[in-house]
Amino acid sequence: MKVLRYSTQIHKWVGLVVGVQVLFWVGGGLVMTAIPIETVRSEHRLKTSTPAPLPLDQILSLSEIAHLSGVPPTRAELKTTQRGPAWVLFPLEGKPVVVSATTGRPFSAMTAHEATRLAVAAYQGEAAPSPAVLLEQAPKETGRDGPLWRIDFHDAERTTFYLSPETGEVVTRRSGVWRFYDFFWRLHILDFKTGENFNHPTLIAITALTLGVAITGIILLWIKLSRDWKVHRATRRRLAQKA
Repeated sequence: MKVLRYSTQIHKWVGLVVGVQVLFWVGGGLVMTAIPIETVRSEHRLKTSTPAPLPLDQILSLSEIAHLSGVPPTRAELKTTQRGPAWVLFPLEGKPVVVSATTGRPFSAMTAHEATRLAVAAYQGEAAPSPAVLLEQAPKETGRDGPLWRIDFHDAERTTFYLSPETGEVVTRRSGVWRFYDFFWRLHILDFKTGENFNHPTLIAITALTLGVAITGIILLWIKLSRDWKVHRATRRRLAQKA
């Protein structure tokens, strides 16, 4: 009997500890299922646009681009951007280099007025933007490195566009909805630093404890139901004998 009593006490206290995290899991799961991921990504705030055809007669070859830029790439990507066609060069070491596909040189510095204009052109909605701000280091929420232009829109979701300072492309979008979702996601996986690691020891340990609580709970319930059933049968026999 003592073993059963001690086991029950241990089950209750461990259950109380892991129950807090279970609450986070259920709450986070509710948030993640209730809010469409398209809304979290602000896909409804980005206009659908058709890329302009590349002016092939004006585009320099990759060998010319490599010579003019001084960047020997291991691979390269040619694409249309809001500021004209661009070559993205990926060197053996270091970050990708973006240059104009027509000159082989880096694009001219973007002004705040141009950044705001490009953000408004890509935005789906009627909300007014705040003045563009050039961030020398991308915020952690973008998951990127280096400078970015930030433009905030005064809509219900508090949408934020982050633009490439070279090409003017909207490289990522964030909003109040995304930040709310991200908070619960970090609670869900217990990674408050990057929000990406769901294989760390703390989460594994709590998950294992939760599984243990669930298994022992089933065992204790089975024992209790068995005892109650025996008491019920014994009571019925006594009543039958008296009758």
